[in-house]
Amino acid sequence: MNKYSRPGWLCAHILAWGYTALLVVPLYYFLVSSFKDNNGIFDSPLALPDSFSFDNYSRSWEMAQLGPAIINSVLVTTGGLLLTLFLALPASFVLARSTGRLGRVVETVFSLGFLVPTFAALFPTFLLSAATGLFHTRTFMVLFLPATALPLSVVLLTQFMRTIPRELEEAARMDGAGSLAVLRQIYAPICLPGIAAVALLNFLNFWNEYLYSLIIIGPDPDQRTIQLALPTLISTSGTQYGVLTAGTVLTLVPVYLVYTVLQKRMQAALVSGAVKM
Repeated sequence: MNKYSRPGWLCAHILAWGYTALLVVPLYYFLVSSFKDNNGIFDSPLALPDSFSFDNYSRSWEMAQLGPAIINSVLVTTGGLLLTLFLALPASFVLARSTGRLGRVVETVFSLGFLVPTFAALFPTFLLSAATGLFHTRTFMVLFLPATALPLSVVLLTQFMRTIPRELEEAARMDGAGSLAVLRQIYAPICLPGIAAVALLNFLNFWNEYLYSLIIIGPDPDQRTIQLALPTLISTSGTQYGVLTAGTVLTLVPVYLVYTVLQKRMQAALVSGAVKM
């Protein structure tokens, strides 16, 4: 029987294309709405706009002050990512090389971080920011976000580093390399797919973080991130949904760019993990 006439092959392709439509149709609606006014959005939601004018984009940029907000988000996200990797890589390196009971206990403690609900640490975090004098500052978010990301980052990177043969490390040590040199020259290059996966996951979490930014940073236009600036486009007297969707599209551009850069490394990490399992 021809493989193209098999029921399983046909069902698999129907499901795949159906899932693709579920993703593409909302994205198409979202993009075309960013070029329309409210009448165009509600009267003909899936029709193409009459003109591809960028007035909505310029209005959202000015009304929500997206320029400073994007800069703040970039600073907070980049600082949080660098600090997360700076802490997670050495910790994962030590745990991957550890064979004793203490290493397993420490790894279990990191795993317990998954059990802490996000909202449960909100009030203690508020008190900590006030006690350190960093309330309503981006600096506290840069220091706080890595704490939320370390459990997942350490667990993932530890599993990647455990797949590296110890003979490579032993050969490097015979040449006089120390622990830092082994981590920098052997473990880190080989674990680049895992590092890219961790960086991408944390980037999405840091960029989209809203609750803690709302409480810690507050409404200050000079400090707020992009997720705090977007809601200012919502008005009780009448929201311009075309302007709102245009502003949302602008916030998605950095996410798309980062994913485009890291997707190959991310796919390599997934394939690598599948083969090793």
